[in-house]
Amino acid sequence: MPAARSHTATANLLALATIALWASLAALGTALAHVPPFLLTGLGLLAGSVIALPLVRFDVRRLAVAPRALALGVYGLFGYHFLLFTALQLAPPVEANLVNYLWPLGIVLMAPLLLPGVRLSAAHVLAALVGMAGAAIAILGRGAASPAAGGHPMAALGFAAAAGAAFIWSSYSLLTKRLTLTGQPFPTAAIGTFGLVSGGLSLGCHALLEPSVSLSARDGLLIAALGLGPLGGAFFLWDAALKLGDARQIGVLSYLTPLLSTLILLWTTGRPLSWNIGLATALILGAAVAGTRMRQ
Repeated sequence: MPAARSHTATANLLALATIALWASLAALGTALAHVPPFLLTGLGLLAGSVIALPLVRFDVRRLAVAPRALALGVYGLFGYHFLLFTALQLAPPVEANLVNYLWPLGIVLMAPLLLPGVRLSAAHVLAALVGMAGAAIAILGRGAASPAAGGHPMAALGFAAAAGAAFIWSSYSLLTKRLTLTGQPFPTAAIGTFGLVSGGLSLGCHALLEPSVSLSARDGLLIAALGLGPLGGAFFLWDAALKLGDARQIGVLSYLTPLLSTLILLWTTGRPLSWNIGLATALILGAAVAGTRMRQ
């Protein structure tokens, strides 16, 4: 029992460290909004993939993974971050970030579809509706006639990208769990492989689809922080926490992320805490925690 409690405490500390890193993602992405999203995603993921090298003692052969796991990793890391950074560029960042944090509810609602032995109850549906109400308040509660107000003419597309990012992270998380349940888990170091391939793919898309840009020394430092923190170190910590601890407790802890992320964004963008942001954060956070604590 003491050993189990120690493992649980360690796992929760790892999860809290992950949450702290993830909370800085939107603020860093907003600070780098002038960098094209494919380029930003590619450089960030490549920087984060370097963390895998000491985990395998610089033996790159140990980073090989099964094709199914690699495809899932690229889907999750590349797809999610590209859509998130696109959303932060096209829509008001605080509101777009809250829509992105519907992914915990996505995990609850899609679990019966992707995991064996999991059922969806009326209470889960109610939690989802509350969370969606929070997202609607975040988007429409700015007192503007249209989502394009406030200098964001492509806001509707940005909110759609944020919703797409939430869907990708929900499904990626569940499919990762499915691989584990079916006896096809991947080692924590494989996240470096996911980041390397996803980063290379992102840079290839940048070369084909985006204009070239010049990056300043400040941009380089922010991209390094992005890669080593929320786009790199966080994924390794998260994987270790889930393997060591109680996924239910870690899942509840993870819903501190939208609250912390929103507060950091408000601080870095100089926006006050308006009624719609406060209410939307409370609804999304409350619905997500309630949905996670329900019996599956």
